[in-house]
Amino acid sequence: MDEQQVTARTVGSVRVVGAGLLGASVALGLMAKGVDVIVHDASPSNLRLAIDYGAGRAAHATDSPALIVVAVPPDLTAEVVAQELKAYPDALVTDVASVKVAPLAELRVVGADVSRYIGSHPLAGRERGGAISARADLFIGRPWVITAHAGIPAAQIAVIEHLVLDLGAVPVAMSAEDHDRAVALVSHAPQAISTLLARRLVDANPGSLELAGQGLRDTTRIAASAPELWVQIMGANSQYIIEVLRDFRTDLDVMIHALSDQEARGARKSLAQILAGGNNGVSRLPGKHGQDRRFAQIVVKIDDRPGELARLLTEIGELGVNMEDLRLEHSPGAQIGLAEIAVLPEAEERLVSELEERGWKIAGAYQ
Repeated sequence: MDEQQVTARTVGSVRVVGAGLLGASVALGLMAKGVDVIVHDASPSNLRLAIDYGAGRAAHATDSPALIVVAVPPDLTAEVVAQELKAYPDALVTDVASVKVAPLAELRVVGADVSRYIGSHPLAGRERGGAISARADLFIGRPWVITAHAGIPAAQIAVIEHLVLDLGAVPVAMSAEDHDRAVALVSHAPQAISTLLARRLVDANPGSLELAGQGLRDTTRIAASAPELWVQIMGANSQYIIEVLRDFRTDLDVMIHALSDQEARGARKSLAQILAGGNNGVSRLPGKHGQDRRFAQIVVKIDDRPGELARLLTEIGELGVNMEDLRLEHSPGAQIGLAEIAVLPEAEERLVSELEERGWKIAGAYQ
């Protein structure tokens, strides 16, 4: 028996419905484990493309999948899940939609057999969609929420957990309501705010945009996501998104008021409290391996020519320093790049010294 097949926790055939980014990535990841993957898409062209990329095989009339993964747009999720439950009465069905309350409610309304349905959601993705952007390693290290509802046996939950583990993700158990409230805060509202910020750039003077640095690119990166998909996601999770945006608007009003009359009593204090609140919020984000801690940042100048970044990373490894994070930025109008390296604070001084001895120019070192 093939070694890859031995390592797979998922048993039986898996049918993946929807050959877009998430569906094709699920299929590729399972194929890499030796799982028999059946891929289906309403678009024959999308289906052929996914199969050409190695995401699985076309469906046969005799297929009897043990597990079905529905990866279609949010406004179609409940309808397709209901169809799959009916077509394959022995299969367990999950979906990867980014909202969980609405699909379960819709399935109950139409009388679907929800005893064989468990919603789930991988917190992974890319700005680009389709099978052409799919990757077998898309889910590695990412949380994958499983929203089992009342009455679901532990054995069925284990099937979804095995799927998640086979794809290298981290299973997280939550209720559908808690999930939707959480993603409104950490995903959906940030998408809205990033989009609103990026909209300010549409009519900006080109000279102003020439000054843009990595901070603006970081905060607007997700604004490049597909509008048609986000219209559906925001519409389906509007209740919880509105809660976050209302709080955001309150803080924004306080900031505008403080900046409008800086000599007013308490204006600077209000502004400082909001800025400090941002510091406190960032400090709560888990870092590498889930650690809630700060790292020292070292900024190294790199000549903009092939092989320089690889040489830097190799030499950091040779020095026995573990790199916790890496960010790259090009210096506008100059043939250099800047590599921002995050390391443990106790390794900072030695790394700076060693790199300088090897001829690297350090642009900044700070905690």
